[in-house]
Amino acid sequence: MMSTTMKRRRGSARTATVACATLVAALTMADAALGQQIVVQGNSRVDAETIRSYVTGTGSGSLEEARRNLLATGMFSDVRVGRSGGNVVVTVRENTTINRVVFEGSTKIKKEVLEGEVQAKARGPLSQAILDADVARLREIFRRTGRGSATITARVVDLPNGRVDVVYTIDEGGKTGIKEIRFIGNQAVSSYRLRELMTSSEMNLLSFLKTNDIYDPDRIDTDLELIRRYYLKHGYADFRVLSTDAQFDAARGGYIVTIALEEGPQYRVGDVRLDTRLPDIDPELLRGSIETRPGEVYNAEGVEKSLTRMTTEAARRGYIFAQVRPTGQRDPATQTVSIGYVVEEGPRVYIERVNVRGNTRTRDYVIRRELDLGEGDAYNKVLIDRAERRLNGLGYFKKVRISNEPGSAPDRVVVNIDVEDQPTGAFSVAGGYSTADGFIGEVSVSESNFLGRGQFVKLAGSFGQYAQGVDFSFTEPYFLGYRLAAGIDLFSKFSDQTKYARYENRTTGGQLRLGFPITEEIGITLRYALYQSELKIPNTIKKPFNDCTLPIAGYTAVNADGTPLYPNCAYDGEASIAVKESTGKTLTSLAGLTIGYNGVDNLRNPHNGLFVEVKPEVAGLGGDSKFFRVTGDLRYYHELFIEDIVGVARLQGGHIQGLGRTTSNQGITTFGGDVRLTDHFFLGPTLVRGFAPSGFGPRDISIADSTSNSIGGTTYYGGSLEAQFPIWGLPRELGLKGAVFADAGTLFGYKGPRGFDVNANGLLEGFEPCTVPAFTAATATTPARSVQPECIQVRDKNVIRSSVGASILWNSPLGPLRFDYAIALSKDEGYIDPTTGVRVGKDKTQAFRFSGGTRF
Repeated sequence: MMSTTMKRRRGSARTATVACATLVAALTMADAALGQQIVVQGNSRVDAETIRSYVTGTGSGSLEEARRNLLATGMFSDVRVGRSGGNVVVTVRENTTINRVVFEGSTKIKKEVLEGEVQAKARGPLSQAILDADVARLREIFRRTGRGSATITARVVDLPNGRVDVVYTIDEGGKTGIKEIRFIGNQAVSSYRLRELMTSSEMNLLSFLKTNDIYDPDRIDTDLELIRRYYLKHGYADFRVLSTDAQFDAARGGYIVTIALEEGPQYRVGDVRLDTRLPDIDPELLRGSIETRPGEVYNAEGVEKSLTRMTTEAARRGYIFAQVRPTGQRDPATQTVSIGYVVEEGPRVYIERVNVRGNTRTRDYVIRRELDLGEGDAYNKVLIDRAERRLNGLGYFKKVRISNEPGSAPDRVVVNIDVEDQPTGAFSVAGGYSTADGFIGEVSVSESNFLGRGQFVKLAGSFGQYAQGVDFSFTEPYFLGYRLAAGIDLFSKFSDQTKYARYENRTTGGQLRLGFPITEEIGITLRYALYQSELKIPNTIKKPFNDCTLPIAGYTAVNADGTPLYPNCAYDGEASIAVKESTGKTLTSLAGLTIGYNGVDNLRNPHNGLFVEVKPEVAGLGGDSKFFRVTGDLRYYHELFIEDIVGVARLQGGHIQGLGRTTSNQGITTFGGDVRLTDHFFLGPTLVRGFAPSGFGPRDISIADSTSNSIGGTTYYGGSLEAQFPIWGLPRELGLKGAVFADAGTLFGYKGPRGFDVNANGLLEGFEPCTVPAFTAATATTPARSVQPECIQVRDKNVIRSSVGASILWNSPLGPLRFDYAIALSKDEGYIDPTTGVRVGKDKTQAFRFSGGTRF
């Protein structure tokens, strides 16, 4: 028998023989093909030698391979390769060449955008496959811009020399947005509230003004994440989205979006445990960073903040690789979650490289600076997650995703930051009407990511019935490479106060700002402002508010010596002599700071949380004004027993104290100083609704003027309670809410001078020390009363003003608007002048108030 080794050798010999024979045959065929004449037929634009090169260039000499290669060039719609009489014959049919691409009927999307999306290009080949793919692509583009019913057809216009024009005819149709957003499975949270959380909205009467009612799958995904975070923040630890379905309803002309949810029970926090495995760190130091407390509703955001704060605290103590892991154990029976925080030394992994990808406009360093980590630092997942939240909160990007991949060594990791830029500039034209400012319009240009540097720039001009102005603002959020927000504001504002007082005022100046965060919620801003106020009193026949000092020829009654006859000149309205003494220009140099705490859940539409702001300021670093001033504002938001009803409690207060020395008419010097009239507080509906601007507070009642000139006060305080609620039966997208409120507050403490030599005849001639009563018949015939008195009598009642009312709030695409109707319950009624019968010194009420602006 033949051995196995001999069989293997004979088999190998046969295989080698066959391979050699095959190679010789292939080379022979290739030589034959190359040696034959190649005849090219049907070409008119493509050179014959170019076609022959595809035949001779095949390594195998296969005619079928040559045919496939020619078709793959895209220059031909059909290719046939065969032999005839010893020759190779190549017959081609050339693709038509596109001369130009035309879009007809598109008004919503620019031609340049469409050209970049289609495959058909000028001087490129044309095929039916290209046309079909372009039509499908264009339909998808219009669907994403809210034109799902758009019809698109393609036609070809023949031209000489085998060229054509490709024409896409577009009928955009009507807007096809989201007709309805349905929720299935929600019991604890109403559908109204869930829709309010979403950035997507349903179509309504205002759809022609907005774009967020267009169906966009990416935006829906973002909305689902907002809903998920809302549930986790309010204790629904088992929450999940079961499904999302979007169907186009041709009959209704829009999409029906159905979102199925599973809420699960609401959990509260049970035990809170801390397990620290780091030596030399007092557990109590870390325990103070925990924001979750037993008995509270479980809040996933509170857990995230606790992780960040403990990680930061451990790093300060030298443990840069420390990691904090949360543990949770749900108890469905008691509906509690026991939370544990494990603090331990993490793996020694370093960041090898940080890649920023996808940013076409925003500069790399703007993105990198939001990370508290960089190349070479210890990798920390908690700080990476915080950076992702910060980047998403900037508003510069449509989406942000941070991922990791292994580095060049086991202890190295590469961090990838993928972003997609979005437009951040805005041009707006605003107009509106308010009872304080009358009709007003505003034009503004703003950019929140100026030149991709993350800087904010805004230029705005306002033009109104009673107010005009121009503002410029610039903010650098990372001054000198640190998390310091430095900015400058320049402004010039004119206000006509003659509707509620007797003067006009223009303020021109600027302000420097430097803000820095203390924690995620607490921040401090240092400010320095330098501005000039110029106060004028109109004195015309229509506004004769200074003719007791400067008579108007042919209008003002005068004495024999030509001086204005008093009190006749005051009957048609006259500015207080305190106002007259304040006319002219006043320069104020002011330094201050703002201490703010912002713990509200949503800045745009708060439902829960606390906002506090305190502003101490001092003026006197040069300039004319010298005072110390402090103001405060506190707002607390809380959802009430019935869902979607938000309770708002607000407290306000302020005090101003003059600095320097004051010498009285009797020669007595006191410390504290007068406060200039222009520096006093002038309040009304911003403190107590139901009152006019400058409607209450100290008044000059020396003049029998029904306006009872407001001269301002130095101290105010007040509070309000308000309940905001949706107007049931109306679509949420209309942005309408109702509110009921109760306000109370007061303003008092005039600290300015009370005597002025307005007649230029010697200070307070005949009336020192300025204690004369109001003008009466008993004093009307005295010689001094034939001219304007030089003392003011101040009605300064520390009376609590209060009101109740109702409001309609419209957070519309046109801008935030508010309609308030209030009834004053308590006020200062003043008194009736016995001579003129005019009631003086009373508060000025204003039942209806409309404020806000519009965008169009």
